[in-house]
Amino acid sequence: MIRIGLIGDFSEGIFAHRAIAASLPLVAQELAVELRWEWLHTNALATGKALDQFDGLWCTPGSPYADTEAALRAIRFARETRRPYLGTCAGFQHALIEYAQNVWQLPVAAHAETDPEATDPLIARLECSLVEITEALELTPGSRVAAIYGATHVVEGYHCTYGLNPKYAARLESGPFVVAARGATGQVRAVELREHPFYMATLFQPERAALAARTPPLVRAFIQACGAH
Repeated sequence: MIRIGLIGDFSEGIFAHRAIAASLPLVAQELAVELRWEWLHTNALATGKALDQFDGLWCTPGSPYADTEAALRAIRFARETRRPYLGTCAGFQHALIEYAQNVWQLPVAAHAETDPEATDPLIARLECSLVEITEALELTPGSRVAAIYGATHVVEGYHCTYGLNPKYAARLESGPFVVAARGATGQVRAVELREHPFYMATLFQPERAALAARTPPLVRAFIQACGAH
């Protein structure tokens, strides 16, 4: 039995949440594994929901979360305990915030969605909105993400208006938290933590493939890592 914790405030109205619910049984069938998952509302995380019962954590789209700090603590738990972690869309944004706060030691790692008056927020409004569009991506050669896709160029879909402030992108050049994918004009679209067994976060939503009956490669790799854990 592989147990997955889905960090996020589930809503049937969020397209990505329906896609996640479709992707997990699709992957379980393909890998012939028994898989169980549980949505972890951030209010429940705030009251001390045990995370060590899960083999992996997926931080899902749908911010702002009811309790952002609880989500960040869960992400830190995955990073520090070396549990497999996948973050998509808001899970990408908050993985960057958690790392900036606790590893880079930034005095302020603001998200413009919840702190619109912040000066130089870590997560800023995108110059071009990525709501319900697809984008051609260049995967970093030698990255785990590229190995998982078996390619260096892919197309993925989004529903997002916030991403990494380009002013902070240079911090990802020397690792171990590194850029795994860039968009058409060079913006950071995915990151991975090299020293971790499986720690990947994407601004795009790879889970969307499941609603077209296609197995998302990143979700499959994540579940395989959870099984190994």
